[in-house]
Amino acid sequence: MSMFSSLSVSASGMDVYQTWIDAISDNIANVNTVRATDEAAFRQRMVVATSVGGEGGQIGDGARVAGVRLGNTEGQLRYDPDHALADDDGLVRAPDIDLGQQMSHLIVAQRSFQANVSVFERARDAYQRALEIGR
Repeated sequence: MSMFSSLSVSASGMDVYQTWIDAISDNIANVNTVRATDEAAFRQRMVVATSVGGEGGQIGDGARVAGVRLGNTEGQLRYDPDHALADDDGLVRAPDIDLGQQMSHLIVAQRSFQANVSVFERARDAYQRALEIGR
């Protein structure tokens, strides 16, 4: 573990939560994206994070994005006979995204990002004060 590990751990957390915020933003932006019934629906993005193991597989060395899972292609069929992509029955395919759930996830991700920023700033300030002692 390095002397400045608190900086790298909080920075890795900020990276993970920024990726999650980006995925949620993409989901929210496409919540009303409809397609023809013979096409796949927009697929929800879900970020998968994992801890970063240091020497000997220790935990506590930060986090990283392990991947992104995608939602189902079926989505949900909506009745909208006036839509240009509607089939003969008046149906279009919409994504299966719950806007309320996405907003809840966005709040959690934003607050977690802010917590990592606070940790980073406090650690940086502590290291700066320690350097000033030597002057």
